[in-house]
Amino acid sequence: MVAPDFEQSLVGAIPHLRAFARSFANDPARADDLVQETLVKAWNSRESFTPGTNFRAWLFTILRNVYFSQHRKLRREVDDPDEQYQNSLAVPPEQYGYLDLADFRTALSALPSDQREALVLVGAEGFSYEEAAEICGCAVGTIKSRVNRARNRLIELLGDPELKGTGHANPQAANSGLVKDTARG
Repeated sequence: MVAPDFEQSLVGAIPHLRAFARSFANDPARADDLVQETLVKAWNSRESFTPGTNFRAWLFTILRNVYFSQHRKLRREVDDPDEQYQNSLAVPPEQYGYLDLADFRTALSALPSDQREALVLVGAEGFSYEEAAEICGCAVGTIKSRVNRARNRLIELLGDPELKGTGHANPQAANSGLVKDTARG
């Protein structure tokens, strides 16, 4: 049970606490929040108050500590009402990219070497069909055929349903690295 004089002293100190809080915080609402937090802390710590000591000094010390604790906390916080800053700090998980790349490498290595070579030259290295045909020593139509077959086989191996329906008349519509950009020429 709380001593009636503690409760009365606490209520009686509120105007003094408000004045002291306003010396810290220029905003009256923030000063009232400081006083409220001080009252809550004092009430929860009432057993630690030593009767016969300066009650107002004890409360002012609590208020001062509350203010400086909040001030330290606020210095580390960034005003971000639209969460733009927070969202800019978010990093998507990297493991999916590594897993996708590992799957792609496995599928690429499963292609016949002539198809893999044509696909890498045209898709990854950016050579035109004509340049790739010259490098491989074959006809342009052969390179186009190899790239087309390699792209179809990759789609099949990767099992990507988004790529299956792209139709091969418009290879620019495909959504994957080497598969996407293989029809340039």
